[in-house]
Amino acid sequence: MAKLYFYYAAMNAGKSTTLLQADYNYRERGMQTMLWTAALDDRDGAGMIGSRIALSAPAHCFADDINLFDAVVRELIKRKLDCILIDEAQFLTRDHVLQLCRITDEIKIPVLCYGLRTDFQANLFPGSAALLALADSLTELKAVCECGRKATMNLRVDAEGHAVVAGAQTEIGGNDRYIALCRRHFFERLKESEARQLSLAIPRA
Repeated sequence: MAKLYFYYAAMNAGKSTTLLQADYNYRERGMQTMLWTAALDDRDGAGMIGSRIALSAPAHCFADDINLFDAVVRELIKRKLDCILIDEAQFLTRDHVLQLCRITDEIKIPVLCYGLRTDFQANLFPGSAALLALADSLTELKAVCECGRKATMNLRVDAEGHAVVAGAQTEIGGNDRYIALCRRHFFERLKESEARQLSLAIPRA
């Protein structure tokens, strides 16, 4: 029975590496896959999934106006598909996730999604919220905080390494913009940044 899987984690947990390994495992057994990634994340080049350990693979790009169910049906006219793998799944819309549900339920193809759970303000991404609600299987991949505990939060930092407390939910970046932290150190860094901004705002005599 095909299922919709969601593998989630903080930054630098190896989500893309795990996806590429799963893709390799399918293809090694003579099966065919279809890879997707977010169109807005072009750090590895448009239509590429890249990992921190230099593994990469070409992928189709999804944007808000893409119907994933229809795209898979069109691909099935050309070839057999045994698995759909999606990177940067936090950028999916709820409609995308409902389309993925149709792929698993109606076409009987397993779908493996990999992405962040929360943003830099500890809020759920829309795609992640929909996957947490609708996926058949939820698996947390482990990232490590600087203290050695499990990292579950994504801290956005500025060029000087100070925590960013406000801004757009989506801002593409890697280790230069985000740090994976445990909940305790995430909120400590936010408080430090807020205190720093307040001190800078107070006029000096």
